[in-house]
Amino acid sequence: MSLYTDLNTSELVIPLVHMNYTHPPVLIVGAGPAGLVAALTLLQNGIPVRIIDKDPNPRIGQRGSGIWPRSLELFNFLNVPEVNNLGKPIPLNRSYKPGTLEVLKDFAMVLEMEPTPTVPFHIPKLIGQQLLDVVLRRHLEKFSFSVEMGTELRSFKQEEEGVTAVLAKNGVLETFDTKWMIGADGAKGVVRKQLGLTFLGETRDDFCIITGDICLKGVGLDRVHWHQFGTWQERALSLRPTDEVGEDGWQFFITDREVEMTKIVQSEELIFETIASFVPTEITFNKLAWVSEFRANIRMVNKFSEGRVFVVGDAAHVHSPTGGQGLNSSVQDAFNLGWKLALVEKGLADKSLLETYSSERLPVISEMLEITTSILNQAITTGGIAARHNPKLSMLGINCRFSNIVLDEFATPVEGKPINAYGVLDEGHLEAGDRAPDAPNVLQVGRRESDVKTLFSLYRPWYHTVLVFAPSLVDATPILGTLEACDHSVVCKAVVLPSSAPVTPIASSCADIVLVDREGYAYSAYLVEANETKVFVIRPDGVIGAIVHGAEGVKKYFSKIFLDV
Repeated sequence: MSLYTDLNTSELVIPLVHMNYTHPPVLIVGAGPAGLVAALTLLQNGIPVRIIDKDPNPRIGQRGSGIWPRSLELFNFLNVPEVNNLGKPIPLNRSYKPGTLEVLKDFAMVLEMEPTPTVPFHIPKLIGQQLLDVVLRRHLEKFSFSVEMGTELRSFKQEEEGVTAVLAKNGVLETFDTKWMIGADGAKGVVRKQLGLTFLGETRDDFCIITGDICLKGVGLDRVHWHQFGTWQERALSLRPTDEVGEDGWQFFITDREVEMTKIVQSEELIFETIASFVPTEITFNKLAWVSEFRANIRMVNKFSEGRVFVVGDAAHVHSPTGGQGLNSSVQDAFNLGWKLALVEKGLADKSLLETYSSERLPVISEMLEITTSILNQAITTGGIAARHNPKLSMLGINCRFSNIVLDEFATPVEGKPINAYGVLDEGHLEAGDRAPDAPNVLQVGRRESDVKTLFSLYRPWYHTVLVFAPSLVDATPILGTLEACDHSVVCKAVVLPSSAPVTPIASSCADIVLVDREGYAYSAYLVEANETKVFVIRPDGVIGAIVHGAEGVKKYFSKIFLDV
């Protein structure tokens, strides 16, 4: 039976091959969302990891809580449905007339997307990092892996064949030899600094906020809206209700240009007094669960790796929280790196594939810094947040069309074409390097019982999916035949037949999956005519690696990825 035959969204056959639990080949430093996603991606690829964190206990706090549609897709591919299921939609923002609880206006914080068949997760969700970390750690535990807390990276050195790290736990030093290391240890972490990567940018003195989690009850404050008092130009407070903190829990943000914020953040009493000064109603404070001061640092590395060591997330880039792109960008870093590192570690791809991690992520992060800084500047100058007007923030238009490992035989090359890595989703245009769209209600045939699927249910982080759109199986067979030489554990072969094809069982010795697009969603999403043969190769990270005419194009694409093609 094929590995892919029984794929569904709840139970997945993970290829746990080469699992050397005693001496894992990858050390991950830092167990925030980026580190956890890197670990989970590698484990699902059959690559064991060791993941450490210097803090003795898991971090608390909501922190960056917004999860945008593209990241919801990422968690779907990782089979972590809890992020979408437990996350809450962003509530309407309610602002008030100064000094009163009289409503000034209610408005959406973000641009509302219309649901379409190609975008199954069109609603951004809010889930605190504390809960997100718990969810991801539970998924690691399914592989009998856990985070080693209270374990700190002191130093490391790398040679041609590996990395030697010096770790410290409870005052005891340990020398650990590994083949690869991923630094997910944040902006102040050891990995980037010792790797010697630059971290150029600016620290903004004109924007400082205090954020935290608090339990309070206020007369007239409902738990339906995201309440805002004041303006971000001068002084402001926002209160977002979240049951993750408690039945009377809130995430708060405070900014005030007239006071010393560092002094306020150090005093629970001053925080209570400051919040009370904004809200003209009776407030009962219960407890302050977590608090932190944040200044806008806008910086990024010059490259995302050096030799056998990589950086992801805040270790590679920091920016304004406006736009809510930080956590999302971090987990997308890890997802881009994970499948590539797995193929190299398995000996299926050359080390040069790892260079594309940096070359694909640098333009994306550079544009992200520009976007979030622009939103910050507007907040400071006008007092308003422009996030709700920017469709790029969904991250569905992020692409790597410029990458040297994508192949598009249908796109017209344009000399000197500017890179637009942070684009806007355009369902009427599709190129290699774009996010692969979804399509619902495709019927899997060729088995005893037909099964309705989505295309997203096929895409997983440990293999490429080759989608052959063809009028019949006969038309698809020559293309599928060229894939016989590929390692079947890392390539899934799927044929997508038009709605006119019979839904009776169709046997195929070449295809892992045969689908009939009975309602036309797949052909529409991928812009294919019913009588046309067209091949899409979907990378393990849900990006279109290739759009080609046939067998030769498929071979050409895979020659960029695998060693023996």
